[in-house]
Amino acid sequence: MQRFAFIIHPINIKRDVGRKYPVAKIMPEAMIEWYIKRRDPIVVADAVGVRSITGEEARGWYIACPLTPRQMMQLPVEFVYSKLEKSCRIAKELGAEIVGLGAFSSVVGDGGVTLSKRIPGFAITTGNSYTVATAIEGARTAGEMLGHEISKSQVAIIGATGSIGATCAESLSRDAAEIVLIGRDTARLEQVQDRIKASGRARLRTCTDIAEGLKDADIVITVTSAVDAVVLPEHIKSGAVICDVARPRDVSVRVAKERKDVLVIEGGVVAVPGEFRLPKPDKPDSEFSFGFPPGTAYACMAETMMLALDQRYECFTLGKDVSIQQVDEICGIAKKHGFKLGGFRSFERAVDPEMIESVRKNAGIR
Repeated sequence: MQRFAFIIHPINIKRDVGRKYPVAKIMPEAMIEWYIKRRDPIVVADAVGVRSITGEEARGWYIACPLTPRQMMQLPVEFVYSKLEKSCRIAKELGAEIVGLGAFSSVVGDGGVTLSKRIPGFAITTGNSYTVATAIEGARTAGEMLGHEISKSQVAIIGATGSIGATCAESLSRDAAEIVLIGRDTARLEQVQDRIKASGRARLRTCTDIAEGLKDADIVITVTSAVDAVVLPEHIKSGAVICDVARPRDVSVRVAKERKDVLVIEGGVVAVPGEFRLPKPDKPDSEFSFGFPPGTAYACMAETMMLALDQRYECFTLGKDVSIQQVDEICGIAKKHGFKLGGFRSFERAVDPEMIESVRKNAGIR
């Protein structure tokens, strides 16, 4: 039996903290942040039923680091590191041999590099390699459902200077007609452009304005580290597909309400082999939920699981860069153990054929 752990943290502070402390649902957010900042990390769920098609099994623990995205970005980095280190040490004490960093815990600081040095011999991964893989596969597949053949499509990458965004752009540039690299820093965007220019067939251009960058985009992958939504209803072309990999979401909930002619999918929803579920440790009959269907998880979580199943107890994906080679290798490990894309979700709802047909109709796609 292999063992892993995964670090999570509250995204929607009232909803997520309210799962453990119901009184939080009626408290001011500032008061909740004041309170959780003073709390230690805790185990909030067990992970059971992870079983490879090879027969290898794994179990794990989900450990909540009590900091919101805003706190992780605004508090002194040493304070944040100390919370994450405590989370990792809890995982190690439980018997985990690898830990995955979820959401902003993989963004803060140097993407896990310093954390791995503070706990020598303990494997840490951000999960970004498999996140890239599933974002690319999801964007391609959903695009085809709306009639967007990648070789004829304009693809926009928001957050193109980040590790996930840059590698998504590099991979898709081999097949897409055009790639628009969107970010805040022109110099860094040009560095990414230069990096992928030699290996791709796509036309490349850079843009620092989201509205301008998205106006003609057929397929969008958005993966920023923004605390608030950056993609608004007025930004999006009719008939477009948006793969939102970021947590918190980059795409405003207004898009779901106001734009019935576009499809937003959550990047990286993975079907886990076996009978995966998340019972609460103090209430074995009660499930901890991310709003996903049973047996599915985020790609970053899945990477941690598959590395454990493969007994690859190493720092597989760390830092701010993800290579095409890492993406290809993790795809091979996923296939070996039976991990695969688990359908699509859109604002915590399953994307079914009726939704696809409705978007096509509203966008005038035949």
